[in-house]
Amino acid sequence: MQPHQRDLAQITLGVLFIGGLIAATFWILRPFIPAVIWATTVVVATWPVMLRVQRRLWNIRALAVAVMTLLLLAMLIVPLFLAIVTIADNREVISGWGRWLMEAKVPPPPDWVAGLPLVGERLQQLWEGHVAAGIQDFAARLTPYADDVKKWFLAEVGTVGMIFVQLLLTVLIAALMYAGGESAAAWLTLFGRRLAGQRGENMVVLAGQAIRGVAMGVVVTALVQAVLGGIGLAIAGVPMAAVLTALMFMLCIAQLGPILVLAPAVVWLYWSGENGWGTFLLVWTLVVGTLDNVLRPYLIKKGADLPLLLIFAGVIGGMITLGLVGIFVGPVVLAVTYTLIDEWVEGSGSGAVTASRK
Repeated sequence: MQPHQRDLAQITLGVLFIGGLIAATFWILRPFIPAVIWATTVVVATWPVMLRVQRRLWNIRALAVAVMTLLLLAMLIVPLFLAIVTIADNREVISGWGRWLMEAKVPPPPDWVAGLPLVGERLQQLWEGHVAAGIQDFAARLTPYADDVKKWFLAEVGTVGMIFVQLLLTVLIAALMYAGGESAAAWLTLFGRRLAGQRGENMVVLAGQAIRGVAMGVVVTALVQAVLGGIGLAIAGVPMAAVLTALMFMLCIAQLGPILVLAPAVVWLYWSGENGWGTFLLVWTLVVGTLDNVLRPYLIKKGADLPLLLIFAGVIGGMITLGLVGIFVGPVVLAVTYTLIDEWVEGSGSGAVTASRK
């Protein structure tokens, strides 16, 4: 009985010691974890592009890494940095929009509204009797939260200097991952196999597919919608188009869509008497606002054959829980969990990934 007690104590202390080492390691590396997650996301999502670039550069990995690093700075890191800096620099303007709305007065409807067939008279009555009061009431409710939104944003993104350091660190880590991506993938695959056999190896592959699907479906769609929305704002002559474009990009990343920015711009144009440009931007808003219904599922399908509801739940839940990093962490966790449960329910013994079933 005595030897058994010594073995149990040895195992318990060993587990506690290993757990303590893991916790200490994460505590020490905590400042680098966000940059590592972002770099991993970027590298996994763009790895096929890097391989194509390497083949065009005489299969020289160093040249391909240099090109991909410059592309990251020019196409991914710089736009995100500029978006955050633009919003941070104009945070007073953004927070004052609520107060401006509360003080604004909606003019009476133009004469042409009453002349519209079928709906003209009814629309004029709504405009005069309910719409103006509704906007004023909404503005009054929105104003007290303007400062809270500003404080929340500053707390989330931190100072511009720290953001710049994090972005540079992300690019540096991504370059290192590009240089040794195969060895890192092989190590993770071996770790998954040691942890859960063939099923664990499949989970590593599934995690990579989920990251690629989210990066293509969420980030690329957000970038396309924000750029197109910004072009429409600039053509229509809406002031502060750059600020609104950056705000649209952040809202699209958060799965709220660009209409929250474009719709008030349409109202402002009509209010200012620019009926022609208001109609143009209204049509443009309908196109840009519904573009994600086609583009996002297509891109996610190319990156990962997973249920769209699972991806969206992971994106929104991860963002609420972990911030911007959670946009990519959430779908990976849900995808792996969903696949494991699905295989257990189906009783699959081969460990094959069955997440493609919708």
